[in-house]
Amino acid sequence: MINFGTVGTGWITESFIQAAQLSGQLQLTSVYSRTEDKAKQLADTYHASNYYIDLEEMAKDPEIQAVYIASPNSVHFEQTLLFLKNKKHVICEKPIFSNSAELAEAYKVAEANGVYLFEAIRNMHTPNFKILKDNLKRAGKLRSTILPYAKYSSRYDVFLQGEEPNIFSAEYSGGALVDLGVYPLYLAVGLFDEPKQVTYHPVLLRSGVDGSGTLVLTYEDFVCTILCSKIAHSELPCEIHGEKGTFILEDAAPISTITFVDNRGNERETLSVELEEQNMVYECENIVRIIETKNDQEYLQLKGWSEIVLRITEEARKQNNIVFAAER
Repeated sequence: MINFGTVGTGWITESFIQAAQLSGQLQLTSVYSRTEDKAKQLADTYHASNYYIDLEEMAKDPEIQAVYIASPNSVHFEQTLLFLKNKKHVICEKPIFSNSAELAEAYKVAEANGVYLFEAIRNMHTPNFKILKDNLKRAGKLRSTILPYAKYSSRYDVFLQGEEPNIFSAEYSGGALVDLGVYPLYLAVGLFDEPKQVTYHPVLLRSGVDGSGTLVLTYEDFVCTILCSKIAHSELPCEIHGEKGTFILEDAAPISTITFVDNRGNERETLSVELEEQNMVYECENIVRIIETKNDQEYLQLKGWSEIVLRITEEARKQNNIVFAAER
């Protein structure tokens, strides 16, 4: 059992706490918020023994072994470094950082302090991702892939009224690609590795970030197209097309269902297993297992994926002059 604390009080934090409880392998001991009322309310709801409004004080708590960070994107780096330097394992919600330089520095600090750093990316830990990867060769030579993830954000209504919510702000390292787009992007990287070429075609908002966009990843023999949006909605499935068959995924995250369609007989086969309703539980279980068994092979694979994904989003932003405040 690993004792952990949380930074942030949004719905994603509560989802992670619930998943941690379901896993039976993480014990919530502390929570942090900038406001005492929110910190106390979250602690009371989930029976945490401590709550903090001072992050430095929380980082020094000897009871905490790991921390889950789900604060605004732009402060992930400084908060992560604080906890790593205090020898806490860090699970940082995606997108982990604003750029590759921050990622490299954070991994150095983690290694120097003998702790692990993880990017929280739930779809890569589900059993269905492993099933898909293990069966990928059944499709034969890959020829094309389309991975959509478009969900209209209620925060866009606020944006249209003249405000600038964090997720649509360059000040807070926001935008569609680094928010929703990282799910299908991670899926592509996990299945196909790093592409030869990256091209991004965004719909830019007045705040200087992308509200939606089309990311094209060029591989040796095929192209992977990722559609992401927070200003429109799509119910298109994901598809991976090969010369022998096609994989159809209900979604890029959490990868709810996988169907394989044979090209010649047109026979359909369901390969997926039914996921837990609280599907972040797989992420919790895998992270604890890696920490407790010191499984550096799996850890380095996750690290490698984070590095590739961040390189791609950084290149995509560079092509379109999307500059975060953390980089100015």
